[in-house]
Amino acid sequence: MRALLRARRRELLGLKGAGAVRLSVIIPTLDAAATLPACLDRLAGADELVVVDGGSKDGTSALAAARGARVIETARGRGGQLAAGAEAARGAWLLFLHADTLLGPEWLAAAQAHMDQRPGQAAFFSFRLDDAAWQARLIELGVGLRVGALALPYGDQGLLVSRRLYEAVGGFRSLPLMEDVDLVRRLGRRRIRQIDVAAVTSAERWRRDGWWRRSARNLSCLALYTLGASPERIARHYG
Repeated sequence: MRALLRARRRELLGLKGAGAVRLSVIIPTLDAAATLPACLDRLAGADELVVVDGGSKDGTSALAAARGARVIETARGRGGQLAAGAEAARGAWLLFLHADTLLGPEWLAAAQAHMDQRPGQAAFFSFRLDDAAWQARLIELGVGLRVGALALPYGDQGLLVSRRLYEAVGGFRSLPLMEDVDLVRRLGRRRIRQIDVAAVTSAERWRRDGWWRRSARNLSCLALYTLGASPERIARHYG
């Protein structure tokens, strides 16, 4: 039944002329007015920008609309917001991105090359932090080791995936946390690769919480998830 509904949805979108939309960028937001404008400005060239807002109070939705994004209002929760954005988007390819992440200037050419040459694979970008501190370089190194060993990028590295593959693995689930790890694990190592373009993420969370404290908390969440803890329990731990 779900497959039939999706097929009908694609048919209806086709009738609306959606076939020309190749790449939709989907950005979940919650009080992201400080970082979203720069994120959206960097995405010039995408066929469609979809901002899924979870109840911002700082004018995020208005800022997104002013920059040409289509804004969807939904309940708070990144997993559900991402799923809603994918459902509403019209593109044959979907790029999921965080509002505090800036892709390198060459991102579009690299994404187009991937879409042309590797339609059966998803892709992510290289993790960078927007801070000159030596701690940031160590965290970037740690992320690189995790990705190399486990083929496990997080959502702040972006995720480029065809709609066909996204739907084949079941898409994002409405989880309170770990929604990115959940989807990447279902994709599997053979169906995901890294694009050598930087995804520069705000280091504000690390500066606020402490470089090592924040990283340790992230690692403990991943360990709990790997050991079988529920996303709800991990969300309580994450605080």
